[in-house]
Amino acid sequence: MVTQELIFGLIGGIGLFFIGMRFMSEGLQKAAGDRMRRILETLTNNRVVAVFVGLTVTSIIQSSSATTVMTVSFVNAGLMTLNQAIGVVLGANIGTTITAQIIAFKIHHYALPAIGIGVGFRLFSKSPKWRSIGEVIMGFGMLFFGLSLMKDAMGPLKTSPMVKDIFVQFDDNPLLGILVGTIFTVMMQSSSVTIGITMALAASGLLSFYGSVALILGDNIGTTITAQLASIGTNTTARRTAQAHTLFNVIGVCYILLLFPYFLKFVNWLTAGNPDLVITTAEQVERFGLELGDKPYIARHIAMAHTLFNVLNTIIFLPFLGVLARIASWMIPQRKEEEEFHLVYLNTKFVDSPPMAIEQARNETVRMGKLSLAMLDEVMEAFFNNNIKGLDQVRKKEGIVDLLQREIISFLVRTSQGSLSPADSKEINSIIHMADNIERIGDHAENLCNLAERKARLKLSFTDTAANDIKEIYTVNREFLELVINGIQKKNRRVMPEANTYEERINQLEDTMREGHIKRLNDGICEVDSGLVFIDMLTNFEKIGDHTFNIAEAVVGIK
Repeated sequence: MVTQELIFGLIGGIGLFFIGMRFMSEGLQKAAGDRMRRILETLTNNRVVAVFVGLTVTSIIQSSSATTVMTVSFVNAGLMTLNQAIGVVLGANIGTTITAQIIAFKIHHYALPAIGIGVGFRLFSKSPKWRSIGEVIMGFGMLFFGLSLMKDAMGPLKTSPMVKDIFVQFDDNPLLGILVGTIFTVMMQSSSVTIGITMALAASGLLSFYGSVALILGDNIGTTITAQLASIGTNTTARRTAQAHTLFNVIGVCYILLLFPYFLKFVNWLTAGNPDLVITTAEQVERFGLELGDKPYIARHIAMAHTLFNVLNTIIFLPFLGVLARIASWMIPQRKEEEEFHLVYLNTKFVDSPPMAIEQARNETVRMGKLSLAMLDEVMEAFFNNNIKGLDQVRKKEGIVDLLQREIISFLVRTSQGSLSPADSKEINSIIHMADNIERIGDHAENLCNLAERKARLKLSFTDTAANDIKEIYTVNREFLELVINGIQKKNRRVMPEANTYEERINQLEDTMREGHIKRLNDGICEVDSGLVFIDMLTNFEKIGDHTFNIAEAVVGIK
């Protein structure tokens, strides 16, 4: 049946195209390794450089979604400013048009060999890099084979008056085309899939150039949903980044729509051939290697329209990044309870100057320590008050601590690649050791967060003795951590006597409190579930004490 062949061909073609895009994008990201992330993180404040970096990264990894998601996560971590992030997103919008340009080339004849070669690399190569390259080649082949299947499946529709009447509506009403393109891209979560399907429809003669561009404009609006989804649960600046992305594309579509006929004429002037030329003779079939009813030039015109829209939009908005940022900030106001986190001291310009770089890393490590201390305070406040509303902020801070650790260590590793004195080398190792242990304290604070939440949700009750024990060991840990953080800040190499005292006291408290708990349990005073939470909290506080002691050793130069 024609209907069955059509449905199966479309479903299979879309599936192959989608999975091909996924394999190609993920393979490119694996092959590129951490370099793409590092390029994004080392942005300068120059908006043109930010755009260029966004364009380059997206062109390489073939996924604007991956770039925008990374960008939103970096903003959430305070590793990028709002203006930098907007610049990257503008560049990513241009970079993603490379996919459409690739699709516009008629190289579907090489799809099956590419799949075979890619699978060969993926299965038989021992090198992870070559396996990733195999995924890229395989994805590339699947993408074009999927397009070919879709085009072949839609062949019978060329002669259907009803189908033609449906698609003609996009010519009469571009707003409908924009709406359909937006909805479809939101559903597919991939602008490239929408573009691929649009090209397949147009190349088969079912869509005019006018209607195709309307769908592509809708695709540019729909793709912003990825950044919006990525910004859910993030801080205000990250949500503003996603909002700026949406504003940029929506405003761009609005003014292009007002100038729609002139925009299409400009694309036609830049691109060879008549986009709506239909193959009607055997001579044309032989010349273009296509079928009767196909449009040989339209795919290239669609790709050019997609690229041109994003390039023009970027050029127009580039001088007004500050204005766009202010509008996004007005639309998403700062939450009163939310703190803003960002790197304050680290500056990659100083990696070639070890003394300054070490001092910057030390100051950032102090901030990291204070953040972990704040986490501990907030967790215990929630624990004693049975109020879990603030625990989400604690978990966000734990993510910030993890990212700060990575940034500090990466910064110091780059610094250590230059010429170092023995003293500077030792200092770098000590700070790395501090950052590692502070990050582990953050992990234990998150464990305490989960325990506090469990206590509140299950409405567990603690005896007065157990509650006082938790308060005491928390207070001692807090004093110890505060002592060590001040030691890092003031380079106090005399903290070890006090550190030894705190370490011994915490261990003694943990042993004594554990024994007291067992006695209460045997006497039937303590509930089993409450007791399990109590023991886990003691264990985490003892571990926090161990890591704090390790930091003290790093402060004095033992580690």
